[in-house]
Amino acid sequence: MPKKFIQRFMPDPRKISGSSAVRLFGKLAHNTNLWHLNRRTAAGAFAVGLFYAFMPMPFQMVAAAATAILLRVNLPLSVALVWISNPITMPAMLYASYQVGALLLNQRTQYFNFKLTWVWFQSSVTSVLPALLLGSIVLGTLVAIIGYSTIRILWRQAVRSAWRERIQRRIEKRRENNRPNDTH
Repeated sequence: MPKKFIQRFMPDPRKISGSSAVRLFGKLAHNTNLWHLNRRTAAGAFAVGLFYAFMPMPFQMVAAAATAILLRVNLPLSVALVWISNPITMPAMLYASYQVGALLLNQRTQYFNFKLTWVWFQSSVTSVLPALLLGSIVLGTLVAIIGYSTIRILWRQAVRSAWRERIQRRIEKRRENNRPNDTH
């Protein structure tokens, strides 16, 4: 069940293998195990993709692809999950990360009016960036652990359920084969 469900939403491997984020790794990205989907590779891919989704950095897909290759988890799923952070979700994710980081650093949160100027960037690097980075790492790790654990649990439950159904079908089949014929 989880495998079929996840495969429905996975991007086309040809699209992913042709992306610049994956082409950057050359032959390393052509390892067939990186494209295989099982409980370990899916759970690991969720952890990788969700972690990098929270990182406020450019080239998240490249970092996710590199980590997927290093950890030998599902590459397309790792890269696709990075897109949880998108222009719609990113402001909330960054705000939550900043709040968590400020709390952990015991800093008062600041209101800041974003301006695309060098002066604003220089003043914010020392006041906002440390809290944002710490919060991003903490939330990214937490969400990665939750995603990893959830996929492992759901996959295991689905496998157990499939085994129970298979055993039940065998029992029913034996009962049918052992019934006496009712023809007179």
